Amino acid sequence: MRNDRHLSAEQLTTKIDSGEIDTVVVAFTDMQGRLQGKRLHAAYFRDEVLGHGTEGCNYLLGVDVEMNTVDGYAITSWERGYGDMEFVLDLDTIRVLTHLPATAMVQCDLAWPDGTPVVQSPRAILAAQVEKAASMGYVALAGTELEFILFEDSYESAHNADYQHLTPANQYNVDYSILGTSRVEGVLRDIRNTTYAAGMNVEGAKGECNFGQHEIGFLYDDVVVTADNHAVYKTVAKEIAAQHGKSLTFMAKYNEREGNSCHIHLSLRGQDGDIVFWDDGARTPLYDHFVAGVLAGMAELTLLFAPNVNSYKRFADGSFAPTAIAWGEDNRTCAVRLVGHGAGARMENRVPGGDVNPYLALAAMLAAGLHGIEQELELEPALVGNAYSSDKPRVPHTLREAREVFASSPLARATLGEEVVDHYTNMADVELAAYEAAVTDWELRRGFERL
Repeated sequence: MRNDRHLSAEQLTTKIDSGEIDTVVVAFTDMQGRLQGKRLHAAYFRDEVLGHGTEGCNYLLGVDVEMNTVDGYAITSWERGYGDMEFVLDLDTIRVLTHLPATAMVQCDLAWPDGTPVVQSPRAILAAQVEKAASMGYVALAGTELEFILFEDSYESAHNADYQHLTPANQYNVDYSILGTSRVEGVLRDIRNTTYAAGMNVEGAKGECNFGQHEIGFLYDDVVVTADNHAVYKTVAKEIAAQHGKSLTFMAKYNEREGNSCHIHLSLRGQDGDIVFWDDGARTPLYDHFVAGVLAGMAELTLLFAPNVNSYKRFADGSFAPTAIAWGEDNRTCAVRLVGHGAGARMENRVPGGDVNPYLALAAMLAAGLHGIEQELELEPALVGNAYSSDKPRVPHTLREAREVFASSPLARATLGEEVVDHYTNMADVELAAYEAAVTDWELRRGFERL
């Protein structure tokens, strides 16, 4: 088991037999980073699903964020009849959800009815890069720093207000403020304690800059464990906010103030746990090659770090969200920041926002970094000073720009595979088409009377 707060299959069965657990959530993470699946009666799960798995419609990897069926996906369509995918239980992920009555959760991989993996599944994409790292003698560790904005409004009232003029849980910048976090400690405490009970290693909570903005941190862990926990945490946090009559958002840019970031920390170790990024008080050549690879692939893989139209609203000079593809020593103006030393030496990717799919982002970082190691790419000198005013190449500024460089990227196709690149290029096309057909509040205010 990942830790003693996870359950083994035997322990889960015992709790079902005793009536302590009566509901089991079976879930996978979709393209948008959301948990999708079923709530099963525990006895049915025990008797039928635990040994054989269950299934769901393959359209779940071919819809937009509003669950509309859309064209362009090779694996699912009206012509193909929208068949099933198998939900393959990962019994290492069994956890109790204490904020819900008598409920446990199991996360899943996806397979076709013949047992072959669904390679376009986010968890499968990350697993492929983990396998590649293992073949080179490495394991990957990661941590995600995920921010959200908390509102006094319920999700229902926010929806009815068209998500406009909501009341943030704090009325001023509460970055590191103990008083500011005390104001919303009821929600923060429930999230911390629930995620801890669900097997996550919680560090703590802190205020952030935007009104009502907060971050709950978790310990560094294996990359798949980190991605699994990230997906569960997002769902749990929303559910707990709703239980308090409030709402929260992880969208990258809710308003003109600071956006929600998701800085991703990543490092490699040897298969036996040996430190490979640091030696004799300095970075190793392998560390430099890895970072050089991430930088070389940054523009081509930005689509997997910033997957939505709204993602790109974060990238503004002086915003603490990066605009320059550069690295620096503990320099928060750069896209890549190197921090720590010894066992704590790691790179931080500051490009992703709160809307990122963690499996895709981690897979992209690993793919590019391992490419840098294989090709022994040379790391350019660190940027000293303000990256916003530098002459370094820029992070793609729009979803369309990111889509174009991703679709045509030899690196993406060589490391992630043709099927993956085509699938997520279509996801970008779907989002762009929906956005370009929409009439925004900005257009109405600007043009209704004056144009």
